[in-house]
Amino acid sequence: MKQKILLIPLFLAVCLILPTYAQNQPTDAERLSASLKRFPASDANKDGELTREEWRAFNNQRRAQQEAQPNQKPAPTHADVSYGSHERHVFDIWLTPSDNPTPLVIYIHGGGFRGGSKNINANSLKKFQEAGLSVAAIHYRLSDAGPYPIMMEDAARCLQTIRSRAKEWSLDSEKVACYGGSAGAGISLWLGFHDDLADPKSKDPIARQSTRITAAATTNGQSTYDLRTFRKWFGLPDLKNHTALYPFYDIKDESDWDSRRVKRLMKDASSISHLTKDDVPVYMTYNRGDVPVDKNTAEGTWVHHVKLGLKLQEAMSKLGLECNVTSPDHSETKYGSLEAFLIAKLSD
Repeated sequence: MKQKILLIPLFLAVCLILPTYAQNQPTDAERLSASLKRFPASDANKDGELTREEWRAFNNQRRAQQEAQPNQKPAPTHADVSYGSHERHVFDIWLTPSDNPTPLVIYIHGGGFRGGSKNINANSLKKFQEAGLSVAAIHYRLSDAGPYPIMMEDAARCLQTIRSRAKEWSLDSEKVACYGGSAGAGISLWLGFHDDLADPKSKDPIARQSTRITAAATTNGQSTYDLRTFRKWFGLPDLKNHTALYPFYDIKDESDWDSRRVKRLMKDASSISHLTKDDVPVYMTYNRGDVPVDKNTAEGTWVHHVKLGLKLQEAMSKLGLECNVTSPDHSETKYGSLEAFLIAKLSD
């Protein structure tokens, strides 16, 4: 009897909540209307009304196009070219035919330094090649293989390896740009601002090659990987660091964040720490606008926040350097896209 009595209030609560919940849910007609506004092409007969059948057919077509897209990408001129001893020390390169040495764009994938692939977007690849640029896409060691700085150093070594073969591949070694999303963005900026890692006295001809680039572009990129800076910029002294940065800095205990070793690494890993007045122009794009951040905000939101681009833009502006930032709340009209920016910088 007691159990039945306890269930009665629960039953009444459910009865009260369900109608309210149902009332707050959009109807099928409302969903279809919203979908039509977002995807006008879904209205197959152009009568101004979207039916379920039209929406289903449109979605099936989009899905088929997305699945077919990888097959539209041309095979690399050279695939899985080795630049080191690790299995991820490889890159693909698409050499664009030209009577003159071609500039080069290098794609560096994201994935939180824990994953990711050199599977470059087919549309970006097409745009670059149509503009007369050659393109490379690289792998690098991840944090399961070791902490920072191996990721950045791998990208630098890959760049040097490609430069060492510039004559063989008819590349313009003076015109090289890097771009990527998230972790790949961080690496691209790091290469763009870091001092040249070339060792002119090395017996290794690859190590003698420059690691300086012409321009850098990013998608949802980070200009810092320093917990102290994240907390300062967001005004959150108790912000917990991103889980991806624990293996990135080989953090074993929370107290490690206050160690001299980690503080030194956090500063060195942050591209903005290396910024000087002779550094390269940058283009940064973000999927979200300037959304509020508090200590409960998902880490994937704040670590890809447009504030990380705006802070870099502010610092670069003080040095007279070009930094374009675009998001739903910040427009950019000079170039219009990441690809157009890189093409412009490499075509100068």
